[in-house]
Amino acid sequence: MRRAALGSRVVESVLGEVSADSLGHTQLHEHLFCDLNAYGLASQPAEPLSLRTVYAARVDNSHPDDLRLDDLETAIDEVNSYRSAGGQTIVDATSRGLGREPARLREVARATGVNVVMGGGWYIDPFQKGRLHALSVEEIAADIVRDAEVGVDDVRLGIIGEIGVSWPPSVDEQKSLRAAAMAQQETGLAILLHPGRHELAPRVHLDTLVAAGADPTRVIVSHIDHTIFDVDDMQRLAEETGAVLEFDLFGDESSYYPPNPTIDRPNDGIRVQWVVELVRRGLVDHIAISQDICRKTRLTAWGGEGYGHIIRRVLPLMAARGLAADAIEVITQIRPAELLSRPVTETS
Repeated sequence: MRRAALGSRVVESVLGEVSADSLGHTQLHEHLFCDLNAYGLASQPAEPLSLRTVYAARVDNSHPDDLRLDDLETAIDEVNSYRSAGGQTIVDATSRGLGREPARLREVARATGVNVVMGGGWYIDPFQKGRLHALSVEEIAADIVRDAEVGVDDVRLGIIGEIGVSWPPSVDEQKSLRAAAMAQQETGLAILLHPGRHELAPRVHLDTLVAAGADPTRVIVSHIDHTIFDVDDMQRLAEETGAVLEFDLFGDESSYYPPNPTIDRPNDGIRVQWVVELVRRGLVDHIAISQDICRKTRLTAWGGEGYGHIIRRVLPLMAARGLAADAIEVITQIRPAELLSRPVTETS
């Protein structure tokens, strides 16, 4: 029944509308082009990025060249590798301030045959340089709606986000959240939320979204795997809000996390344990998985895992841990298609 329902829906890719039931394996949170240097993490390295420095760059998260994805041919090669592994659709979650490249996304899609879906809205305050100060919530929402309906360089949004929020959220970030909710009501697009680095953040941000009119069942909460570490708390968040929990750091195996050194990040084995347990508790419809690749050292060109890591390694691990094939299909194909497609209406 779910596949039949998808047949009447479409998804906005960077090359135009595609049928929702043709998306195949989909990763809802990646970056093909972005620049993280505004975070203030980068320090000038003694050596350029190379085999000598690649490990330190990846673990320390402070090499300015590592924090920038900016090469078209590399992006095409990496997405071709994803396609060879079985990937058919990829969401570029690069919102305003992160270095979004609509025209280049279109080139990648044309060169690879992979469906590329572009994100929009606004990232966290350090990346905005005060650009939201003078704008009202309504003006920010109108900007998102315009990107969805008119497009940027003739490329329309297929998802709102990632909408970046810090902890505690700033005034401008709260405006951005409310604007995303307003834009969702007008466009029907799902919202991809980047929560602040605190266990309370996802719920607080979801409450803000819902109060502004968002449909929480069409909100994907990113980075659960470095925000909430107790499976009971994950279950409570999903059941009480209806939101989708995204485990999107697959492939990042270092427990050391410079932006928040008070926590130990999990490895892929722990992430898989959480996913399997949540499915056992009946929450398969509330789970998404991705990799959030946003640095050179996570690309195969620099010795990293590449966008195909989930398909090549994580899905077999999930199966080996007892996750049924139909649950894997829901998590990697059916739910992403449902989330990326706009709800069916009487006038559509």
